Amino acid sequence: MRWDHSFQMRLAGVLALLLLVVVGAVYFAVKGATTRAVENQAKVQLETGSRVFERLLDLRGRRLQYGLDWLTVDLPFRQAVAAGRIPEIQAALQRHGTGIRASEVFVLALDGQVLVSTLKGVPAGQAFPYANALRHARRNTMQMLIVALAGKPYLLVQKEVLDPLPVARVVMGFSMEEAFAEELRALSNLEVSFMTVDDAGPGTLFSTQPMVDRPAIIRALQDTRTQMIEFHGQRFLSQALSLDNSGEGGQVMALLQSPLDHALQSFAPLDQQFLGIALAALIVSLLGALLMARRVSRPLDALVQAAERIGAGDYRTPVQVRGNDEFGLLAQAFNAMQGGIAVRERQLAHNALHDALTGLPNRALAMERLGSAISARRPVVLLYLGIENYRAINQGFGSQGVEQMLREASRCLLSSLSAGDTAARITGSEFLLLLENIAIDSAVARADRLYGLLTEPQQVGEDELKHEVSIGIAAYPDDGLQVEELISRAAIARHDAAALPGYLQIYQQDRDLAHQRQINLIRDLRRAAVEGELFLCYQPKLDLYHGHVRQAEALLRWQHPTLGLISPAEFIPLAERTGSMSSLTQWVIEDAIRQLAAWRAQGLEVQLSVNISVDDLSNEGLALRVTELLGQYAVSAQQLIFEITESAIMHNPEQALRILEQLRGCGISLSVDDFGTGYSSLAQLQRLPVQELKIDQSFVRNLDSTSGDGVIVRSTIEMSHNLGLKVVAEGVEFEPSLALLKQWRCDTAQGYLISRPLSAMAFEMWMRRERPERSPV
Repeated sequence: MRWDHSFQMRLAGVLALLLLVVVGAVYFAVKGATTRAVENQAKVQLETGSRVFERLLDLRGRRLQYGLDWLTVDLPFRQAVAAGRIPEIQAALQRHGTGIRASEVFVLALDGQVLVSTLKGVPAGQAFPYANALRHARRNTMQMLIVALAGKPYLLVQKEVLDPLPVARVVMGFSMEEAFAEELRALSNLEVSFMTVDDAGPGTLFSTQPMVDRPAIIRALQDTRTQMIEFHGQRFLSQALSLDNSGEGGQVMALLQSPLDHALQSFAPLDQQFLGIALAALIVSLLGALLMARRVSRPLDALVQAAERIGAGDYRTPVQVRGNDEFGLLAQAFNAMQGGIAVRERQLAHNALHDALTGLPNRALAMERLGSAISARRPVVLLYLGIENYRAINQGFGSQGVEQMLREASRCLLSSLSAGDTAARITGSEFLLLLENIAIDSAVARADRLYGLLTEPQQVGEDELKHEVSIGIAAYPDDGLQVEELISRAAIARHDAAALPGYLQIYQQDRDLAHQRQINLIRDLRRAAVEGELFLCYQPKLDLYHGHVRQAEALLRWQHPTLGLISPAEFIPLAERTGSMSSLTQWVIEDAIRQLAAWRAQGLEVQLSVNISVDDLSNEGLALRVTELLGQYAVSAQQLIFEITESAIMHNPEQALRILEQLRGCGISLSVDDFGTGYSSLAQLQRLPVQELKIDQSFVRNLDSTSGDGVIVRSTIEMSHNLGLKVVAEGVEFEPSLALLKQWRCDTAQGYLISRPLSAMAFEMWMRRERPERSPV
């Protein structure tokens, strides 16, 4: 496999790289150590050569001094010098042979004048250049002077001529040229160079180095530091010495150089051996790494193949890796893992298609089986069941009671199934039955028996529970040809069964048009306020004591762009079901406050009633938001009345009481709307911070003093007054009803007899033309 080869190469490469790093580090460490050793050896050699050089100069000076001693004791030479006879002095010098001829001789008068000179550059008759230096050396018992004469370095020794007193001085000089440098090189194994330096610049260079390196040698002679210099491709450790000890005239420089490359060549075999050993170790290590990589990659290859099989869904083939090492343990772990994955995958597959609580198939599996039946063109009848009191059971018995109820319902469903049928849980309280190869009449009979089973009382703890069940029926192919279409129509039939008398409803053709209308209204309602489709109408409320109108109720209306004017009775329940009611109420409150501010600017003072919903009574920020709006529009809180239905208050009395007290604390009046249709008790009513009761129009529309409605209305008015509450009667459409309300001392009347709901402009005009004689009172 490519992966196998790549892994082997990477492993071998890593090991080879590590070995190269180690070998390289060792090699350079050894190389550095040998280089330092050679440099140290060169320094020692240079120091030794310097001592040899000094010793040789001393020996050469002693030889000159020995020859000079013989010359000065020669009687004819002394007599010639004492008499000042130059030819006799020169003849005496000739008699002394090679010792004199190998050197230069100067006979000096006591005042330093040159009497005789064998060096053309220092002629007779003039002062000797280093006469003072010679006298200073004699006083200091110095045996030798090294000076620059005629551009060359010379080693000088001196001796007085006595007869018997000093009559002259004889100076003998030895020229330090190539021959002397070669002699020093042979004795010290150093490269030697001599050169004089004076004001005119460098003199003649005498060196054992090739003359092609003259510029580099001259530069080295002018730097007295010990330094590494390269000449003609070779490195030398160099030391420049100043030899002139006369203190006058020019300067004599000597350069001693110890070669390094020759010493380093002795280590060349060691380097070659070391490189050979390193190369052999690298090759052996690379072969070992390849073998190790191959051994490691085989079980890894087996594990990779096993992972690919597991990824493809094969959980049965085990991994075959022998051995008890880490790979064997890993293979065992792989086998255990794929067994666990197989178990979990089966569990996940089951969970993906079944309800965890009841064990019934879920919506996905039900749709799959319904699709299979439709593909095979088998007749199918769907029973869509819903438990209507699911929320009440949850509130009364908690989650454990709900779970027990759902398990019992699923048991009933399973017990009613025939072979080939399917029962599935669709949502929290809804179930779907797929009955195959059955007529619609038989399906209705099955639904009736199932209803009897599901509605039998069930014992939950010490309490008895009874389900409220609604069933919708849809059939293939009569009611639809697609899976989603059939389920949707069965759900529509179930909603109709819940809304209509009875518990069972067969899908009616074109019922999904009404359902689609509801869906469109729910969708469009969310943007109706932004699109400017909502507006308020205002219905006047007549004060029966004073006969004038100072109050009105704000009523929400929706002008749909395509469906026209939508009745609040249609869209308000949809808003409550979909959670949009709170945002609608917020819009109504702000628009009502804005309208109050506009009317006040026109001199019209009105107290306006606004309905709030059960969702608003759970909004802890309602009072703060209303206070902000009142401040924003500079409207008094006394101009607002919030109307709350009995059912909204009783949904969560404690929370409703807290929100209402917050609103009342802001100065807003509160009214109980639709009184008489709910379940509030007088004790509960007495706790509420309300100032008004609004009798539902169902009691007021056909009011008669002798009817039961009349008794209820009259008793409610008296009771409310005794509690300190005002009473509003809505739905006043006839004069006799209005007369009775005034007779029973009702505070306020509202209804079509007084006025229909009006737009803001129409309400303003209606208010301005109102006259007492036109009052219906």
